[in-house]
Amino acid sequence: MTLKNYNENELIESARNAMSKAHAPYSGIRVGASLASATGRIFQGCNIENSSYGLTICAERVAIGCAIASGEREFIAMAIMNSTDGIFTPCGACRQVMSEFAPDLKLILVSSDGKIERTDMAKIFPHPFRLG
Repeated sequence: MTLKNYNENELIESARNAMSKAHAPYSGIRVGASLASATGRIFQGCNIENSSYGLTICAERVAIGCAIASGEREFIAMAIMNSTDGIFTPCGACRQVMSEFAPDLKLILVSSDGKIERTDMAKIFPHPFRLG
């Protein structure tokens, strides 16, 4: 499959839009993720908190779930924006799920005040769990 290019600014704006939809009544921190598929489609996810904290779903996994449910299986980049002035990296659970589907995924981490950090899965999660 040929990978299509993605527009970083479009991905960031999509993550900002997704962040606005977050359900974060407990932490007050909204997170939005925007995932570019190899076919050029973009999928959004937002964090969905729950009063039973362990049932909270992170924005990154919501975006991946939406993409998988739509039939996509190859991904090239994800923008992740949060509502604080700091840069957040994905949690361990998200890193494991992301590595399952896109071990070479490019990441664009964005704070609400416009700080941007670019990295990739190999740098933030060099040794994912692999079955077998």
